[in-house]
Amino acid sequence: MTEPPAVEAPAFSLLLVDDEPSILASLKRLFRPHGYRIFTAEGGAPGLEVLERERIDLVISDMRMPVMDGARFLEQVRVRWPETTRILLTGYADIESTIAAINQGQIYRYINKPWDDNEIVLIVREALERRRLEQENGRLNSVVEAQMAELRELNSGLEQKVEERTAELNKAIKYVKSAHARLKTGFLATVQAFAGLTEMRGKNLSGHARRVADHTRILARMLDLSEAEQQTVLFAALLHDIGKIGLPDDILDKSFGALTQEQRAEMMRHPERGQQALMQIEQLQDAALLIRHHHEHYDGSGYPDHLVGLAIPMGARIISAANEYDGLISGTLVQQPMKPKDALAYLIENRGKRYDPAVIDCYLEVLGEQLKHIIDELPIRVGSLRPGMVLSRDLMHRDGYMLLAKGYVIDLPVVAQLVKLEAAEHQPMLAYVLKPA
Repeated sequence: MTEPPAVEAPAFSLLLVDDEPSILASLKRLFRPHGYRIFTAEGGAPGLEVLERERIDLVISDMRMPVMDGARFLEQVRVRWPETTRILLTGYADIESTIAAINQGQIYRYINKPWDDNEIVLIVREALERRRLEQENGRLNSVVEAQMAELRELNSGLEQKVEERTAELNKAIKYVKSAHARLKTGFLATVQAFAGLTEMRGKNLSGHARRVADHTRILARMLDLSEAEQQTVLFAALLHDIGKIGLPDDILDKSFGALTQEQRAEMMRHPERGQQALMQIEQLQDAALLIRHHHEHYDGSGYPDHLVGLAIPMGARIISAANEYDGLISGTLVQQPMKPKDALAYLIENRGKRYDPAVIDCYLEVLGEQLKHIIDELPIRVGSLRPGMVLSRDLMHRDGYMLLAKGYVIDLPVVAQLVKLEAAEHQPMLAYVLKPA
């Protein structure tokens, strides 16, 4: 059983499309020293003509062009030459057009103008290496299929030959897995680029998606989600605010609590818009569903579908808690940012109402560990009080009278009475105790 003889691959070919000859000349000078075959076109229609007669590995197209803009041109490239890698040149003012190009043309990357020479050369090199890996992946799959067919024809007594071919197969499979891992890394980078687009729309969004993603990754692992489910939750957390990309600045720059009724209604449409923006991308359809439901509440008071309890996907329940905790401490959810300990108390108070109790119980472990060097007191449910703990605040009944005074040292009989009171009133009771030295 032999592999097809290796043939030296021809030089990669680039197609540069821009209606400005000076831009084309600059790009051609930049890439000529790298050994690529370079073609140019001063518009979308001439670019399609080049593609019809030449094998093109990668297209770099400007966004703003007359007659046929970059989004329409790259969409045509995707439909007719789907294996050709597509890169878009765009300005900071073209965010909506860039989103259209991402959805219609499924571009590999977008690059802001003016570009950095080193950066664009590196992006093109990585894109072509990715294409080479995909081609090699296909070639190896063909080799594996051919070898499997040949193995089926071998005589059962040729045990030694079978062992040799099995070793070859294992080596090929290992290489395929390595190539798949690189593709997976590249896809994550694309998702992060989507998230970056969202953060460009508002100062209040800067860093928010990354912080929420960090917490959801930990919670998904603690809640024993499968590796595939953890990855879906991570993608959804990074992109959960992508539906806000089209909102006006006067909404994005205010906290939710400061919005008018009409502005709140507009803001509350962003989960559905986020799902719609991603549904065309097959690999993100599961994440899109979590994005739709990340503002549902455990008691059914959320939006957009008013789902209740376990009807809300677990990933959405996780993102809900992490998103609102970050919104509380950053001031995007309330008019004044909360201190971490007060935000933690808010999560506890709304356990079973806004949030899944199982998620909050795990989140308390995560936040308690992260905040132990910051806060000097800890919020705790009365059922978790232990003898010797000291109250850092007066423990008040919800009707306004004091149950225990600040400084009281907890003992077992008091814990039993408080637990009984909590059960009788069907309301969670929260006590604040001094953090142990």
